[in-house]
Amino acid sequence: AAVCGGSVRLLESYRGRDKVIRTICYGSQLVGGALSRGAELNSSSSQQFGKSLLLFSAQLSHCRTVLRLFDDLSMLAYSHSYGLGSGEEDAGVRWISVLSNVADQLYYPCEHIAWAADAELIRVKSDKWWLFSTVLWGTSLMLGILRSLRVLLLLKKKLRKSKRDGHRSQLHRQMQLEILSIFSGMADLSNAIHWMPPGFLWAGRFPSWLVGLLGTISSLIGRHKSQKEAFKHTD
Repeated sequence: AAVCGGSVRLLESYRGRDKVIRTICYGSQLVGGALSRGAELNSSSSQQFGKSLLLFSAQLSHCRTVLRLFDDLSMLAYSHSYGLGSGEEDAGVRWISVLSNVADQLYYPCEHIAWAADAELIRVKSDKWWLFSTVLWGTSLMLGILRSLRVLLLLKKKLRKSKRDGHRSQLHRQMQLEILSIFSGMADLSNAIHWMPPGFLWAGRFPSWLVGLLGTISSLIGRHKSQKEAFKHTD
């Protein structure tokens, strides 16, 4: 009953529902890509099921794109509340966060234009707008990784100075969350590079199952972090 109640609460919130959709989307791509990968290893029914899962994953991805049409104002409100990060203790963390907010804010209109072009609502080519949105997403991910690395360094300095067991255990938990953030960001960044134009690093070289695996890892880490944050606030 507790698990069911937690799932219902998760699905009732927009952010929670998006996390669930994201996990199912990438999980379907992982399984679908694996099933449809080798003709000699899988039966025709398995391959057909794999293709169906890939189509299902694509529809969920499109669903998330449409839902993000309404994210601009919430992102703007967050960027405005953060401002220039006067509440941050470290200047490096502050300016990395500000640049990350700028990249995130610019990402949404670029993606909206690309979506509208694909839907034939406006007469522009969507390719360059999808490229802009992917570059901005990748930039935000790189900044997020840099921020976590900087925070890790600061936490290590605090850990060396701390002598209280309770404070040290709290610092260790914070460090674990930042390490998870780095792994999550690297998984997403790998996919972002895959979706860049051919010729850029490993762009276009990932099979569907690998894209799904990286996205699933990132999604599960995000879910785990959300649970830890919720537990911390209720503790």
